[in-house]
Amino acid sequence: MSNGSSITHFLLLAFADKRDLQLFHFWLFLGIYLAALLGNGLIITTVACDHHLHTPMYFFLLNLSLVELGSISTTMPKSMVNSLWGTRDIFYQGCVAQLFFLFFFMSAEYFLLNVMAYDRYVAICKPLHYGTLLGSRACVHMAAAAWGSGFLYSLLHTANTFSIPLCKGNAVDQFFCEIPQILKLSCSDAYLREVGLIVVSVCIVFGCFIFIVLSYVQIFRAVLRIPSQQGRHKAFSTCVPHLAVVSLFIITGMFAYLKPPSVSSPSLDLVVSVLYSVVPPAVNPFIYSMRNQELKDALKNHLVFFNKNNLPSLHK
Repeated sequence: MSNGSSITHFLLLAFADKRDLQLFHFWLFLGIYLAALLGNGLIITTVACDHHLHTPMYFFLLNLSLVELGSISTTMPKSMVNSLWGTRDIFYQGCVAQLFFLFFFMSAEYFLLNVMAYDRYVAICKPLHYGTLLGSRACVHMAAAAWGSGFLYSLLHTANTFSIPLCKGNAVDQFFCEIPQILKLSCSDAYLREVGLIVVSVCIVFGCFIFIVLSYVQIFRAVLRIPSQQGRHKAFSTCVPHLAVVSLFIITGMFAYLKPPSVSSPSLDLVVSVLYSVVPPAVNPFIYSMRNQELKDALKNHLVFFNKNNLPSLHK
């Protein structure tokens, strides 16, 4: 990458200049980060340890939690360290790695959300074919395809972005390295190649979005035909959390990358970036656990089992 010799580090956007506000940002982000680690960690542990949850839906949910842990761990620790020590620096190589992993995890998350929409479609609209279409091998292949696509997608964007000459300083108007902010530092029309790649990406994203919408149209039509109210409630309880997560992820992500320059400002960009990079990984575990009785029961059982095994040792 040609910029390595000219730029050795970037300056990230600070949340505040005053020391008190910097510490407030550190503790706030630390609380959100720990909540995300706890929520996603509980889902991963529960799904992995409870054999009743060894089904395609929970297998994909486990993968989604892994992706969200990776996503939030890419941006927040560095931002917290900078606020704690009152610095803004990030090494050039660190910026490249941060952009790559963030795009990797977010791309993999989007592809996993598509796979999960397909899982719900088959489970509700074609229940007799569920075991055939979503066997263990098919699930592993689909999850691997989502991770692999995210990796290739991120590698392409990262290599293309950092091969563009940067001549407008090294100050990034964001608390982490992201493509739109790096492109603002590019020289003249050199960024048009990456813009073209983003347009192609938007088309792919839009195609996947249409797939999700059509899947849920078919799902809701099938659910409304279920005669019993209990059956409809159970079907909705497995679909609504996924739909809420998809909506939160797509709306915030699309607004961050597709909003017109006329409405762009440093403060708005900062708020939007927090909404799409920080909020979903912290909120999604609670969205899934609140509406999913099966997952809630498994979590309670594991917590009770943990307490029973640890209480004797504590009394000693």
